[in-house]
Amino acid sequence: MTRPATHILRLLKWGITLARHRALVGIERDRNTPIQVRRLAKIARWISLTGTSGTPDYAGAFRSIGPAAIKLGQTLATRPDIIGVEAAHNLLTLQDQLPPAPFDAVYAEIDTSLNKPAAELFEYVEPVAVGAASIAQVHRARTSEGRDVAVKVLRPGIREQFARDIETYEWAAAHLEALGGEAARLRPQLVIANLKRWTLRELDLRREAASASELKDAMVAVDGYTIPAVDWDRTSGRVLTLEWVDGIKIADIEGLRAAGHDLNKLAEKLVLTFLRQAISEGFFHADMHQGNLFVKADGTIAAIDFGIMGRINRQARFWLAEILYGLTTGNYRRVAEIHFEAQYVPSYHNVDEFATALRAVGEPTRGKPVSELSVGQMLDSLFAITRDFDMQTQPHLLLLQKTMVMVEGIATSLNPNINMWDVAAPYVREWIRDELGPEAMLADELRKQADTLKLIPDIIRRLDEQLPKRGGAPEPPPLPPVQLVWERRAGGTGWRYGAVAMLAALAGAAAMWAVG
Repeated sequence: MTRPATHILRLLKWGITLARHRALVGIERDRNTPIQVRRLAKIARWISLTGTSGTPDYAGAFRSIGPAAIKLGQTLATRPDIIGVEAAHNLLTLQDQLPPAPFDAVYAEIDTSLNKPAAELFEYVEPVAVGAASIAQVHRARTSEGRDVAVKVLRPGIREQFARDIETYEWAAAHLEALGGEAARLRPQLVIANLKRWTLRELDLRREAASASELKDAMVAVDGYTIPAVDWDRTSGRVLTLEWVDGIKIADIEGLRAAGHDLNKLAEKLVLTFLRQAISEGFFHADMHQGNLFVKADGTIAAIDFGIMGRINRQARFWLAEILYGLTTGNYRRVAEIHFEAQYVPSYHNVDEFATALRAVGEPTRGKPVSELSVGQMLDSLFAITRDFDMQTQPHLLLLQKTMVMVEGIATSLNPNINMWDVAAPYVREWIRDELGPEAMLADELRKQADTLKLIPDIIRRLDEQLPKRGGAPEPPPLPPVQLVWERRAGGTGWRYGAVAMLAALAGAAAMWAVG
């Protein structure tokens, strides 16, 4: 088990890097930041010899710290309630682009990770990477049968590095949450637990291959959207081989125009495809940044990179659809009721008061194009509501929130006048009608009855499983046991603040050592 002093030294090194990029100024100034954390941020800033003036570069700070920090930064981009709207917007630009690892080391991974030597499986593998991210890099290649493919390879040593860094994130999150108050409501331990689950999936490329295959099956009937096929014979835990995609990056607006593509249709297709994945399938591509989407010559959108995927259970999808539709139609009372049904808002609050609070946020934005909205003001208002109504973070929706922001950003770049609500409303209305209409309800009831008849011999034991589940969130993942530094001695609140003071002192000493 890693010693607390090791965690502290790592955190201080990272803290100094953040301070040099002025990324801790917002933490110091935010009145919701625990006072102990503000003090540590101030110490790191003093030691780094930086002031409070200048524009913070959050994305640059996380890139400087390393691959695991990049993934943490991408996760925090979904949490403006923790880090603030300005920081969240900056972190949304954090695409994990890093210098590639040496080709010799990468080729050795290919050569030893598949069921045959690389020379037998590939006619050639291009030495220059076409993309290099925090976890893996991609090389164009041609198979021995003459097919052009993309070969994704894990960076050497990346699994061990992630394991070390995430252990420190878990340690820090446990201490932060133990301070109580706003830090406890935001549930940082669950944020890190979800980050850990996501990265563990990304570090096994067989999981990514399976996700690509599953999404391809789910979207096979959708015109204008495609997923590259997996080459399973050339795929392992460390190597993933997919068919090569020829197309224009969706970020290349001028290139798309020159090729004659209809940008408005592309924007609508992207939004509707995301809604199809999230609401209809409950399984969606959760890393839809501009580098992972291409437009083929016939106008088809091709997605790549399926390391991060999101799932939403059926009940939560019903609630999500009703929330979206309620916001588009101004039915704030129904939106409020869903939050109480899902137990997102504690029952001791008043439904009508919550509906009025939602109206205060929703009405100024309804019917307006994105170009006329102040996203910062809207988010500030929304987070004020969640605090006022003691609404805890729902980690199972973090990926959805992140992806919705990404999709909106890309759609807006294609069509600055797009109105997300207007595009979404017809699809959501149709889905609700199909799923909740009389025919669908009857069919669903018949399926339930048939299943029940099959279960008669076991009906008593399974009765609880047949009853409606309470709450909209799945069971949270188990959290790792972390011994708090103030629990290492006899109890008492005095030890808590004494321990924090000790951390601050160690921070100063370690930081001076780090920069000395």
